[in-house]
Amino acid sequence: MEWLTQPWPWYVSGPLIGLSVPALLLLSGKTLGVSSSFRHMCSISSPNSKLPYLRENNWRNELWSLIFVAGILLGGFVATHFLGAATHYFPDSYYTLGGIAVLLWGGVLVGFGARYADGCTSGHAIMGLSNLRWPSLVATMSFFVGGSLMTALFTLF
Repeated sequence: MEWLTQPWPWYVSGPLIGLSVPALLLLSGKTLGVSSSFRHMCSISSPNSKLPYLRENNWRNELWSLIFVAGILLGGFVATHFLGAATHYFPDSYYTLGGIAVLLWGGVLVGFGARYADGCTSGHAIMGLSNLRWPSLVATMSFFVGGSLMTALFTLF
């Protein structure tokens, strides 16, 4: 059981992630995407929205992605409560009501940004590149260049 709670080496986890993409595509004909669930949740919560992007979204056809996201949340809960993987990632100030509000607002902004960009960083890098999508190549290169520039900038100060 200890191997399950330890970080896996890149040469194991990388191919597993990489093989999940064609497996999902071949077995179900669907592409993996988590940020699209943000749109579906917004469509569920405001079915009579004035925005056609939300009103015309048929979230029932993509219910599997909402179940997938629920599984991610459930897996995180099981890992932290039953597998002894509980770790505090945030400063103590985030474990207050104000800190939770900041995290929730940040999550909404990240979700909006991911949908506006037609996918998140891992969605573009894993799913988009495997589907040979030109915008995903540009997005992934931009993520790496931006991350490298910010890392260089932060190491100067």
